[in-house]
Amino acid sequence: MALVESQFRRLYAVLFSIFVLFGISMTIIGATLPKILADFQWSYTTAGAVIAAGAVSYFVATYVAGFLISSIGAKPTMLIGLVLEVLGLLFFAKSPSALINLLLNAGIGIGQGFLELTVNWSTLRMDKSGHGRAMNLMHGAFAVGAFIGPFIVGILIQQNLSWTLVYRGMALLFAGIFTLITTLSFTALGKDQGHSTSSGRRDLLRHPAYWLGFITLLLYVGVELGISNWIAEYFVSTYKASPASGSFMVSLFWVGLLAGRFGVPLLYRGNRQGVMLLSMSILMSLSVVLLSALGFAAPSGPVLNLARLLAFLSGLGCSIIYPMVVMRIGSAFPNTQSEAVAFASMGGGVGAFVFPFLMAALASAYGIQIGFASYGLFSITVVISSFILVGLTKEKGRP
Repeated sequence: MALVESQFRRLYAVLFSIFVLFGISMTIIGATLPKILADFQWSYTTAGAVIAAGAVSYFVATYVAGFLISSIGAKPTMLIGLVLEVLGLLFFAKSPSALINLLLNAGIGIGQGFLELTVNWSTLRMDKSGHGRAMNLMHGAFAVGAFIGPFIVGILIQQNLSWTLVYRGMALLFAGIFTLITTLSFTALGKDQGHSTSSGRRDLLRHPAYWLGFITLLLYVGVELGISNWIAEYFVSTYKASPASGSFMVSLFWVGLLAGRFGVPLLYRGNRQGVMLLSMSILMSLSVVLLSALGFAAPSGPVLNLARLLAFLSGLGCSIIYPMVVMRIGSAFPNTQSEAVAFASMGGGVGAFVFPFLMAALASAYGIQIGFASYGLFSITVVISSFILVGLTKEKGRP
């Protein structure tokens, strides 16, 4: 038992590092986009196609990875994902060719999907307590990476260094992780059992929680990334904040998210997963709804300060929703965790792909206040979906 726990600690530490790098890899393309557009002379349409290729391949790969884990195992699936990350990041932006970069970003997206699913599945198998602390901390690592990525890009540009260095550096770091993973054993994690029988899959597909996990993460990720992507412009155009202050709102949102992902597992020692999921989703929804409502008030100092507080609280509310939903789904389907979690994660990927187009369409047609208000509406549906999911996945003695 002591040997297994020691193996789990080493494995968890490496997976934590992977999720930090994963968070960086998800944000550096957006952070370098102004330089890409200027240096490669791409249009917005071309850049959008390259980014969309990564998003589509990512959400498809998260689902495919569920079947790969059950058939060839988590370790080979993770190694494939790492190889794709290394190759994609090593060669991305070496050429101005849009087609080449589109294909490379598609490969990066596949690698990201494989890594996210294998890390989530492995963390579920290691966490025997069922408290969700390990999963929350793991997703805190992603938030750390999402915060670090743009910061590194900013330093490179400020020092007049090539912005492409961030991609080459990431490739080297992922190559180092690949080497570490080859030395680790995944055997103690066990293997899913339900994939081998057709009746097991039918039972999975018939369970409403299987579909609700997909819907909840689709809505949640759409709201989370939507706020992150648009909050700077929202503050500048609505509250008349300066561009620098608007950019700070993105960081403030992620600081709130970081505080929740690390603070909740460290400070909360209870076992009421469902209550925590609902409480934080309600906090998120109230904050986003109020932030949206303030957008229709006359801009002033007090309004701007209240909006800043709500931006932080929105991030805090968002913090544990994704990992908690993954925990609920994993607990509900112990024999088919890889497929069930993969399907839920794919919902998140679909949300990340669809919501930016929805927001852009609403903002263009009706103004950014209406577009941002749509996130308030969707945040309410996250609360409703989470409430139903908690009811469907109740465990004996664990609400």
